[in-house]
Amino acid sequence: MSAGPEFEVTWEQARILAHQSATPANSVTLPLHESAGHVLSQDVLALGDMPPFAASRIDGWAVSGPGPWTRIGDALAGHEFVESLAAGQCVHIATGAVMPNGATGALKDEESQIDGELVMAIDGAAGLLDEAGALPYFHDVRPSGYEAKTGEVLIPKGTKLTPAIIGVAAAGGHDELTVFRKLVVDVFIFGDELLSSGPSRNGKVRDSLGPQLPLWIEYIGAELNQVKLVADTIEDHFNAISKSKADLIITTGGTAAGPVDHLHNAVVDAGGVFIIDAVLVRPGYHQLMAKIGDRYLIGLPGNPQSAVIGLLNLAVPFIAGANGQALPELETCQISTSLKGPAREVRLALCSLDTNIATPLEHLDSSMLRGFVLADGYAVLPPGGAEAGQIVPWLNLP
Repeated sequence: MSAGPEFEVTWEQARILAHQSATPANSVTLPLHESAGHVLSQDVLALGDMPPFAASRIDGWAVSGPGPWTRIGDALAGHEFVESLAAGQCVHIATGAVMPNGATGALKDEESQIDGELVMAIDGAAGLLDEAGALPYFHDVRPSGYEAKTGEVLIPKGTKLTPAIIGVAAAGGHDELTVFRKLVVDVFIFGDELLSSGPSRNGKVRDSLGPQLPLWIEYIGAELNQVKLVADTIEDHFNAISKSKADLIITTGGTAAGPVDHLHNAVVDAGGVFIIDAVLVRPGYHQLMAKIGDRYLIGLPGNPQSAVIGLLNLAVPFIAGANGQALPELETCQISTSLKGPAREVRLALCSLDTNIATPLEHLDSSMLRGFVLADGYAVLPPGGAEAGQIVPWLNLP
């Protein structure tokens, strides 16, 4: 390998290349309770009208025609009142219950008063009534198909399934969903100087990436296979990479050209081809991406902030592509104070965000993690930096 970086790309180009490198994963069909966190590979349609019948919006009275109304029964959720209402009649009804045939509207309990079996609108609600004393037609009623008609797209392909969205699928009649298979990820932590427990000591430092990377893998929509600490030798690097069966390998450390940085040579020895070998961003310049057969490798710098930036910059777009999603669009923010940046690289600055105003935090060095305690995300500063009040891209943190 040469001493200088090859395939050096801008921050924007790196995001695009990572996204374009991915091909959509195979589809699998999962029961609802196993589908959370997956991305839909096909549209989810309503299997029936939602709701399937005219239903009351409120707890109150299903009424027919002008009032006052005579109560003739009850309509509870799940227990349909099967008789038809004649003009001047009503039944007590629960929210979501089927409106009886002949009902023309619904009146809230709190808008009514009762005299024996006679139900009337109270003075404040009487303004709802027309000259004949009737409610507007289907007042406080959800008509059949009000939310969706049979065959309507409820959830589009490419949607990441959250608990609430899974609830939408269930309401639409589905018991299982067709989703993209999550990519399987191996994480290899390079660095003989790292400790896996306790505080830093004896010239070694505590590994802070190993504990957080499994959670990042889940956040970006992939499935973790293993996290493994790998010794700083070319043989150990090569063995870890060549023996991995994962769809995506994510490594930390060894991405530069120092005396124990063996990642480049290990990738070449494993038959890999580099897609990106440096990104014009600070922190995070020494991040890389390679293709090894039908698998991919994303190399993150060893510095904690640089590694997080590499995940956001390369792994998030790549997984989006594998899930059939578009390249994630960036939000914007207004930087609260002037910040300098390097002459040719984008600078990502940890900030708190309040009403879209991004305020830079302390502890911004690439070796530090403490700034994450108060951070909402990164302000993306153009080469040279940004002036106070300037609008710049924004990267959210989970």
